[in-house]
Amino acid sequence: MSILTSKKEQLSLEIVKALRQAQAEGQLNFTELPDFTVEVPREKEHGDFATNVAMLLSKENHKAPREIAQIITEHFVNVQDWLEKIEIAGAGFINFYLGTAWLYQVLPQVINEDERYGCSNFGGGQRVQVEFVSANPTGLLHMGNARGAALGDTLCNVLAAAGYEVTREFYINDAGNQIENFGKSLEARYLQLLGHDVVFPEEGYHGADLIETVKNIIAEVGDKYLGVEATLRREFLIQKALQEKLSNIKKDLARFGVEYDVWFSEQSLHDSGAIAQTIQELQQKGLVYEKEGALWLKTTEFGEEKDEVLLRSNGLATYFAADIAYHQNKFKRGFEKVINIWGADHHGHVARMKGAMQALGYAPEDLHVILMQLVRLLRGGEIARMSKRSGQYITLSELIDEVGRDAARFFFVMRSPDSHLDFDLDLAKTETADNPVYYVQYAHARINSILLASTEEPVASREVDFTLLKETEEIALIRKIAEFPDEIVGAAVNYEPHHLTHYAHELASLFHSFYNSCRVLTDDAALRQARLFLVDAARITLRNVLLLLGVNAPEKM
Repeated sequence: MSILTSKKEQLSLEIVKALRQAQAEGQLNFTELPDFTVEVPREKEHGDFATNVAMLLSKENHKAPREIAQIITEHFVNVQDWLEKIEIAGAGFINFYLGTAWLYQVLPQVINEDERYGCSNFGGGQRVQVEFVSANPTGLLHMGNARGAALGDTLCNVLAAAGYEVTREFYINDAGNQIENFGKSLEARYLQLLGHDVVFPEEGYHGADLIETVKNIIAEVGDKYLGVEATLRREFLIQKALQEKLSNIKKDLARFGVEYDVWFSEQSLHDSGAIAQTIQELQQKGLVYEKEGALWLKTTEFGEEKDEVLLRSNGLATYFAADIAYHQNKFKRGFEKVINIWGADHHGHVARMKGAMQALGYAPEDLHVILMQLVRLLRGGEIARMSKRSGQYITLSELIDEVGRDAARFFFVMRSPDSHLDFDLDLAKTETADNPVYYVQYAHARINSILLASTEEPVASREVDFTLLKETEEIALIRKIAEFPDEIVGAAVNYEPHHLTHYAHELASLFHSFYNSCRVLTDDAALRQARLFLVDAARITLRNVLLLLGVNAPEKM
């Protein structure tokens, strides 16, 4: 448990004590304790914590919330050593301002825990699966895939740090209509490159990368498959192309710092009979009916406007049917929470998938879908579109080549997934304070330069007088360091990894303010020791948050 969380729990206990005492004296009446909250206010001037308890008791006591708040605060006793002041604000909120004494416990904890600082067992080892990217293996990874990769991998890091057992998974869409079109496209390019005049399918994949893929196949097998029956020729080309495309996807994601635990094949659901079994289960529950030779799922019972096809009249399963079987498979593997990161264009798929899981006996809230908005790349203030490799869009590989992994990952996670993202390529490459990732990394490098410049002999924290750290900038920096474990838990619980980029930037900003106001290597030996501990704690915290974001923490720049 973090020190800040322990203070929050201590405060909650003191509120309960005050309520019980006021009740015993007949000043307040309640049949049971209200389900009040103790939260960190959005505005710093409103204190370290605030509670809504007075508002919750107003109706039962026939008193104004501010009057009840006054009664509660008068019954706080023996808290002067850690609580600086209490104020009543607004309609009846009670704001609590902590003193500084508790903060000095933070620095030894950070130094002692080092790489583990910020981590907790909050999640209790709950098994969580996060599926993200899952791009069609028919082309190159684009900006939407890149944003999903950064968000998904960072979320996995955050969940693991918060004590969850996390599995990263990539769903390979290697079956269905897109693969059929992929095969037609490959065949057309194969024939064209060998001198045959054939029309390229309108629904085919037009990227320049596909031509390179077929050239590689020809370099290996030549015209051997010209005389082969078309179906067998397409099967061979699909197999070879999928191997290459998946290999490239894995390489690009590895360059981006993303490694998966599981690569799950959609085709395996067809081969194993899992899709047919899932449809049969839904039939047994009375949720499937036949119409016009096809099997339909009663998705209107899940709040949808119309029912959806599971099995076409030609006997082929739809993508929706495969997706239901896939999600059932996830829960059958023992995952207690399943998280998907999808493009915003899949928003209509969320309710029906949750409904299907509920129909199969799973709690719909155990499936959580994060919808991700589009990315616009800007260069010179204008939208950047063209790619040398794809011929259409800038690829993940090209982005890494241009701005580097660190900037790409940081920028993709800076905004909430449900916000559109403008990615400024020029800003991502600048080495100025305007570039947020450079600003944070520079703070880490600056701290390392201070520690290298110090000739101080290491001392135990018990020998350091941390109460010498009294300057406004020192206290603000320690407070921000103390918040880190709770920032991780909050980001994990709410599936909001973007909060960590804001935290990193705020921590760097507070360090820069401290550095500009307080001389670290001062002649005062006791103060110098205390400040060296503080900057080392800032270094550890900055490094740890950057690593959670998948960004390097450089020692010099």
